Amino acid sequence: MSPPVTAPARDRLRIAIQKSGRLADPARSLLAACGLSWRESRDRLFCFGETLPIDLLLVRDDDIPGLIADGVCDLGVVGRNVLTEAGLARSGGGAPVFREWRSLGFGGCRLALAVPDAWDWQGAQQLAGKRIATSYPALLRQWLDTQGIDANVVLLSGSVEIAPRLGQADAICDLVSSGATLVANQLKAVETLLESEAVLAGPVGEFDPVRAGLTDLLMRRMDGALRVRNSKLLMFQATRGLLPTLLPMLPDAEEPTVMQIDGEDRLALQALCHGALTWQRLEELKRAGARGLMVLPIEGMLA
Repeated sequence: MSPPVTAPARDRLRIAIQKSGRLADPARSLLAACGLSWRESRDRLFCFGETLPIDLLLVRDDDIPGLIADGVCDLGVVGRNVLTEAGLARSGGGAPVFREWRSLGFGGCRLALAVPDAWDWQGAQQLAGKRIATSYPALLRQWLDTQGIDANVVLLSGSVEIAPRLGQADAICDLVSSGATLVANQLKAVETLLESEAVLAGPVGEFDPVRAGLTDLLMRRMDGALRVRNSKLLMFQATRGLLPTLLPMLPDAEEPTVMQIDGEDRLALQALCHGALTWQRLEELKRAGARGLMVLPIEGMLA
């Protein structure tokens, strides 16, 4: 196997994301929350970074691992399922050339084995000698090998779920989110091969100093954006004696800032909460003695 192409040093960072699909909009939103903005090309395939020297390539998700491996782009937002499949298919027993850098918390799904509802599922050994349709042959073959099962893998690029009804396969291995598509095709999920979500992917090796610096900056901003995605700033007042009661009611909060109100035994508190601040939670805090409760959105945070 030939080594990956090494791209020449450059002073801009390139990130590949889906042009369209379920990860496209969340990926753009996350990068925008990191303070990035772009000028889009006429063909809408390339976005030139305006606030930072970080550009976007808008491509098919299946192409992103290869673009990273070949040095065409530096990073990519892609499903773990796509990245893992590409890694298994590309490595051929050699050293990996790309890897998952961090999970991004959106696009959750799972790669599951599904069989017809009529099957009395007793375990994976029932698949011996069966035909299994999938768009993820490397992942499926790896799982079958670990189970010691000899089955026929039928490669399909789309509409995998209808393969049993068409007589193309006995079972399928496909992505499952809500499970509604399986139900509509009289199938049931019986095994999970991989838990997937959107991830930031990059090379195994290191960047040159310029791109390494841009990557460090991006990762710090991304960590902050992900941290505050579902976070709110809670502010309220309370007497000092109520703190032992109120603070345990905020288990998802960072250590609060406490300020004494001049001339009184009252305190003003603010706490960054990473869980949902529902009306019920606010009412419970009020009943416990908190007053003047306010919930404020967080636009950004840098540790």
